[in-house]
Amino acid sequence: MIKKINQKIYHYLLPFLLGSITSFSLPPYNFFLINFLTFPILLFILIEVQKKLNSSWLNFKIGWLFGIGYFLSNIYWIVYSLTFEDNFKPFIPFALILIPSFLGLFYGFITLIVSRFKLKKNLSSILIFSIIFAIVEFIRGFILGGFPWNLIVYSWTNYLNSLQILSTIGTYSFNLISITIFLFPLLIVFEKKIKFKIFLLIFIIFILICNNYYGLQKIKNDERFYDEFQDFKIKIISPKISIDRFFEYNNEGIIIEELIELSNPNTSQKTIFVFPEGALAGVNLNRLKNFKEIFSNKFSDKHTIVMGINTEKTVNNSLKTYNSMVILDNNLNLINEYNKIKLVPFGEFLPFEKFFKKIGLKKISYGYESFSAGNDRSLISLIESNFNFIPLICYEIIYSGKVNLKSEDVNFIINISEDGWFGNSIGPHQHFSHAIFRAIEEGKNIIRSTNNGISAYIDSNGIVIAKLRSTQKGVIEVNKYKKINKTLFSKFGNKIFFYFVLIYISLLFFIYKRER
Repeated sequence: MIKKINQKIYHYLLPFLLGSITSFSLPPYNFFLINFLTFPILLFILIEVQKKLNSSWLNFKIGWLFGIGYFLSNIYWIVYSLTFEDNFKPFIPFALILIPSFLGLFYGFITLIVSRFKLKKNLSSILIFSIIFAIVEFIRGFILGGFPWNLIVYSWTNYLNSLQILSTIGTYSFNLISITIFLFPLLIVFEKKIKFKIFLLIFIIFILICNNYYGLQKIKNDERFYDEFQDFKIKIISPKISIDRFFEYNNEGIIIEELIELSNPNTSQKTIFVFPEGALAGVNLNRLKNFKEIFSNKFSDKHTIVMGINTEKTVNNSLKTYNSMVILDNNLNLINEYNKIKLVPFGEFLPFEKFFKKIGLKKISYGYESFSAGNDRSLISLIESNFNFIPLICYEIIYSGKVNLKSEDVNFIINISEDGWFGNSIGPHQHFSHAIFRAIEEGKNIIRSTNNGISAYIDSNGIVIAKLRSTQKGVIEVNKYKKINKTLFSKFGNKIFFYFVLIYISLLFFIYKRER
């Protein structure tokens, strides 16, 4: 009886606890060293289970429970968005359990596939585990629209020097390498030869130091690429407009006055104002024009406004609504627009909408109709200001390899977001960390304006030049930027990840051949 209880603790409770503990290596906690403990123990459990029981179902459950613990403790904040309307509140317990359980399935498939190989406490097993883990994580980032949140590589967020390698190999390749590095203590502990143990320890330290030194030198060398705007500046507006206002009517005039007061426009200074997504949730672009007089009085012809707002178009006799980033002049004339491509399920569109509408459900964000997805993403050029940028709305910033355009002549990404749906949780911190990764990968300066989130100006090395916390409101002025060439990753994208997978597989064949 006691033996069975101990087995269940070992096979079920321990993996769950390991996953929960591992999540604290991610932002905003960043206890990076945890991974050198939890990942070796997870692989050790798989090796022992294979040796004694060799049960496919048990191997799957070990990974699944690890994944549930991991995601339950790091994306619980998603359910906060269900607290604003009464008809969603009954779904909170289900969402809190079902979302981590679904995402945990990916980790279950990882341990199931890994267990099909003959595992030992050696380098081959570490390489096998790393390859399969990284490939499944890559699939998670793209399947069913993709949910690439909280890859283990985001444990490095606070180690900016080490992150510079992203500009060359990208997030998924670094994720593969990171898993391998985290597993090396398994060899150090169980290797019998003292000299080999010492060699492995020195090797890990050497790799980490070299990568850190490379990043340090890259940041230092890139300092010479700083340039200043000649005749204009950019203002990032970060308000604190409560989500409760999404459900109030006829308050848009007050909000507009608040936004204008915060931005404090100087009519004689050529300025680009960047307002966040969601600040005017109940107002579409056509309705905004009712406030044309306020804008024309407060702003001048020297001003350009970048704003998140809903737009409407009639396509094939059907009215479609888009979550858009629009570029306006002081008279609210439309200069350019971008319609969001990657929509949030349940947040911006309702899957199986006809069915869910019958039981009284709608999307979580403002309005009853689902948003339509845009068709493409084009470079936006403000010729008068000689300023070009790539537009990204909300969580479009989390997709590695899906940002870049072919144009060489672009140095900026503008990312607008509404993070108030997740309250004062760890969610906005995780969202912000993705922006740092995209800046380094793509070699772009990121202008990030959020309502109730973390607004910032991040340079192309991921250095946070200025930042406003989610509990603050204010303005960030941008006067300079780094002007660098396209990174290797921005040219080749996630093809580089598959090159690394091939290298790992080749190394495995070499090891097997040598053993024979």
